[in-house]
Amino acid sequence: MSYQQFKQDYQGKKVLIMGLGLQGGGVGDANFFTQIGCQVTATDLKSAEELTPSLKRLDSSVKLVLGRHENQDFQTPDLIIKNPAVVPESPYLKIARQAKVPISLSTSLFAAYCPAKMIGITGTRGKSTTAQLIFNICRRAGKKVKLGGNVRGVATLPLLKGLTLSHWMVLELSSWELAGFHQQKISPQVAIFTNIYPDHLNRYHSMNDYIFDKTAIFKYQAKENYLIINQDNAETQQLAEQAKSRVIYFSQVDWLPEWPLKLLGQHNRANAAAALRAALILGLDQDLIKYTIGQFSGLAYRLESRATVAGVEFINDTTSTTPIAGEKALQAINKPVVLLAGGASKKLPLAAFAKMIRQKAKAVVLLDGSATDELARLIKKFGGRQKIAGRFANFSQAMETAYELASPGEAVLLSPGCASFGMFKNEFDRGDQFNHIVEQLAHEEKV
Repeated sequence: MSYQQFKQDYQGKKVLIMGLGLQGGGVGDANFFTQIGCQVTATDLKSAEELTPSLKRLDSSVKLVLGRHENQDFQTPDLIIKNPAVVPESPYLKIARQAKVPISLSTSLFAAYCPAKMIGITGTRGKSTTAQLIFNICRRAGKKVKLGGNVRGVATLPLLKGLTLSHWMVLELSSWELAGFHQQKISPQVAIFTNIYPDHLNRYHSMNDYIFDKTAIFKYQAKENYLIINQDNAETQQLAEQAKSRVIYFSQVDWLPEWPLKLLGQHNRANAAAALRAALILGLDQDLIKYTIGQFSGLAYRLESRATVAGVEFINDTTSTTPIAGEKALQAINKPVVLLAGGASKKLPLAAFAKMIRQKAKAVVLLDGSATDELARLIKKFGGRQKIAGRFANFSQAMETAYELASPGEAVLLSPGCASFGMFKNEFDRGDQFNHIVEQLAHEEKV
């Protein structure tokens, strides 16, 4: 399969983009279908005002239905591209199914036409960092390589253009995207499974449903393909027994203590080990692999040190949307921490996070949200009542309080362990607001 085949199959078709969104994928897909001669409609429950950044980048020929969905739009297209965040039970998708309209997810449709060899990375935590590491290694080694999937600001379908058999395609894959891989009955030739922890239980009926979507990363592999999987994680150990392909285990201890690593935390030693295993499968030089991983200082919004103001380090870990992510962040920082935590519920267990806050945080500033009452209750239950410095619906006030509590040599850490909706548009909006306030503080210090 190839871009030319894709163009031949869809040229002139009527395509509905369900969920334009703010992350770039919907806009990129809409523009791509327009460029190959499709009649494109984009529909989103968000208003035009909310979608302003996306609309500025959208081809003017795309028909827009915003602030609502119209039933008839789901009855007549030749193809619907569903935003991964749209639940399968959507009544509008039911209308499409009754009308026998094909429904696809962008990344899995890409995979069905991708001529390149694919390296797919999934897991509850670590998939973004591991994907970036593998991409960096391949690029340094001179491989033809592209990065897509669940990557902010990147639309994956347009990457078909220019892909050849000699390319490697690195795909970060969320559980929602992998649901589409089940639909296409396709898996990457090299699959990496970083770990499994409870997540998205506000969306999935059970952990079993969540894990099932994840298993598409390896379920349709051939015997000669590879599954690289975490031997330190109980859930992934059990999943490895289902694989038909060649199973290769990795552990955080595989990244030796004497090897350089700028990334903080034991969890990042595991990510480095996973990338190492993948690169060795590709036949790349171990010294080149070690050097490339050792030079990587991390991705934005993931334990990202933004600035030090009056001796206080500000660390942005806004992609911490699960309790386990908050725990890992607290474990990774070797200095006293004033933590910004709390937010919207994903129906995940909070007890271990609350214990870690009591043990490791100097103080915790709570952000308003549906999970915050339970988090506060558990922190108090485990003896951390005196560490709670208040609950805030105003993020600027929360940041001001955290800064006042931190002394020189300490850190203010945004690692909420909860989702962002309510106070923020999404977790990146939360992180951007954090960065903006830090920039203001740094500017005031210089004046």
